[in-house]
Amino acid sequence: MANYHKLSPEIQERITEDRKNNRINPYAFRDEDVIRRNPERDKANLWRPSFVRDIEKIMNVPYYNRYADKTQVFSFYKNDDISRRSYHVQLVSRIARNIGKALNLNIDLIEAISLGHDIGHTPFGHEGERQLSEIYHAETGRYFNHNVHSVRVLDQMTHWNISLQTLDGIICHNGEMEQQEYRPSRLNSFEEFDKRVESCFVDQSNIKKLVPCTLEGCVMRICDIIAYLGKDRQDAMKLGILSNNDTFTTGSIGTSNSEIINNLVVNIIENSYGKPYLSMDEEHFDTLVKAKKENGMQIYGNADINNMYKESVKPMMERLYYTFLKDAKEHNTDSYLYKHHVKLVKDNDRYGINVPDYEKTEPNQLVVDYIASMTDDYFVDLYNHIFPDDKDRIKYIGYFD
Repeated sequence: MANYHKLSPEIQERITEDRKNNRINPYAFRDEDVIRRNPERDKANLWRPSFVRDIEKIMNVPYYNRYADKTQVFSFYKNDDISRRSYHVQLVSRIARNIGKALNLNIDLIEAISLGHDIGHTPFGHEGERQLSEIYHAETGRYFNHNVHSVRVLDQMTHWNISLQTLDGIICHNGEMEQQEYRPSRLNSFEEFDKRVESCFVDQSNIKKLVPCTLEGCVMRICDIIAYLGKDRQDAMKLGILSNNDTFTTGSIGTSNSEIINNLVVNIIENSYGKPYLSMDEEHFDTLVKAKKENGMQIYGNADINNMYKESVKPMMERLYYTFLKDAKEHNTDSYLYKHHVKLVKDNDRYGINVPDYEKTEPNQLVVDYIASMTDDYFVDLYNHIFPDDKDRIKYIGYFD
């Protein structure tokens, strides 16, 4: 039987009383403290506060629309009921805003981070990310990671003056690393931020050291896990990969998507209200860790699914990568790399004043930018168009298979 937790009467009374008296959370990030590369642009006003501007900028970056056709977990199924990244970022935003509202945090900043956090993700989910990183590292000694690339998209490919606080929350969102307690770290300048970004390109382990500089960033980070933990199970059952939730440990958070979301949200609010950090109790944290491991074994580690990535996506990605690398090195402006990608970036580089010409980007980085920007269908259609006689193909499982 489902078990949905509720906030204690004491916490409910505190929150109600604080709202009645219009008490401000001293640990919430204030709009007036926003930091931008160009402080003379994008000044807040009554109808477009600081982080509302970031939200609207992110939603109007061309790559935002591509969330709709990027895999969340299951790449080889033609099924419109399975989550794509567009749904995931909305779910993260909704859950994070619920927590942020209860804790009286800056929910506009939470929404901006949530909606932008996966904008640099590759086609074909985390497996696509791993494969692209392997090729990129073999060629350059540098690593590709989607959270770092999300920052690159919003800060270096489209110079739209996104705030430091939003970008920091995005790069620190690492949804693969759970913590029982999240305490914000200090970050005062873009100079320091840029060093952190570069460090992740050259040493992948530095990503695990990143800690958000705001409580709002901490909220979004834990909500990234909450949003996918039960939803991935739900999707796996729709596809017949799992028959039910009975093989998962119930513990204190439950096994269904709705239980997991509700019970973790309640526990975080209960243990974080009025504090300068986010926390959950030991029992809920231990169950969260176990639940992630069980997802890994029963869903993400599925041999049949992983073999499909290796047998089809990997050789296709390698062939596209080296085709476009040749185009980049030869500056072949008639190639799809230039006509479909470089032109788009340059056309949308709204505030790209006194910045390096994007066409002069290092060739491998240019190729990585292009492949990461692709949706699943674009990747497949482009490959089939360029290599119509190639034996490598994605074999989809349809509605009626």
